[in-house]
Amino acid sequence: MPNVRAALVLLTLALATPLCAAETVFPPGSRVGLAPLKEMEPSKRFTGFENPAKGAAITFIEMPREAYQSLAHDLTAENLKSQGFALTARETLKIGDSEAILLSGEQTGLPLRKWMLVAANPSMTALVVAQALRRGDAETYTDEEMRDALKSIAFRAPLAIEDQMAALPFRLDALAGFRPVRTMAGNSLLLTEGPRDVIAAAEQPMLIVAKSVDAGPGPDKRDAFARSALASNELVRDLVVERAQGFRQGGADWHEIVARGQHAGSNQPVVVVQTIRFAPDSYVRVLGIARAETRDAVLPRFRAVTDALTIEEGRP
Repeated sequence: MPNVRAALVLLTLALATPLCAAETVFPPGSRVGLAPLKEMEPSKRFTGFENPAKGAAITFIEMPREAYQSLAHDLTAENLKSQGFALTARETLKIGDSEAILLSGEQTGLPLRKWMLVAANPSMTALVVAQALRRGDAETYTDEEMRDALKSIAFRAPLAIEDQMAALPFRLDALAGFRPVRTMAGNSLLLTEGPRDVIAAAEQPMLIVAKSVDAGPGPDKRDAFARSALASNELVRDLVVERAQGFRQGGADWHEIVARGQHAGSNQPVVVVQTIRFAPDSYVRVLGIARAETRDAVLPRFRAVTDALTIEEGRP
């Protein structure tokens, strides 16, 4: 079951002209929309809206319907404090036909106001996180303005996976028999093989492709960066690196690690492949996990997907 920590971690994994604040706008590929504040535009870096000049952003994460009760339980002042969110207000709302919880507070140690909305309709839950810089005694957006924007949340019918993938900042020109399951946070894609959409015990191979919103490290730090990124994953433990190397391919720098370990949820022996494609101002990380006994059949297919990866020009 998703929890607040996992949800906030996902936040830390389409340009338009300014629109009337009364209009509901759905970012590309998103089932969640709202009426953005003045001078806010759909982000090219994540699913949501931003105004970089004011240090303000509204980010969406889509979750299963059952996540609502888990988040409602976990979004306590104590839990949020461990994430650097100092809670000052919490209220339960009814927005149209949707249940909702609206929280507001500040980021500990930073001049940053934060708001969080959890809202659910019959088919899904939306986690919306907003922030705005506080500059001296002035606020870039007032509490009332931000709360009104969040309360304008709206849902639309499920989008086809093809439409979700079209909004991603990268393309996969080959899927090697894997099935795309869902996109996440506007910059990530989960693929698998088999009937299950939730892979709880490594019973199916899984491949996660995620594009960063930040620049990667310089060439001399990429090996350490890649090893640290792999070690920090929560899906596999007791990792033993078998091979780690950097290489050039298609005019880009890459780094790949092959390792073995145990699946954290089932203790099943698994093989793990992490490949990172570096670009001048960003990187794309591909993480593949499969049962150890399937490695000879699955690893070449993981590589085929990775080799077909291209980054959308003009998309950070």
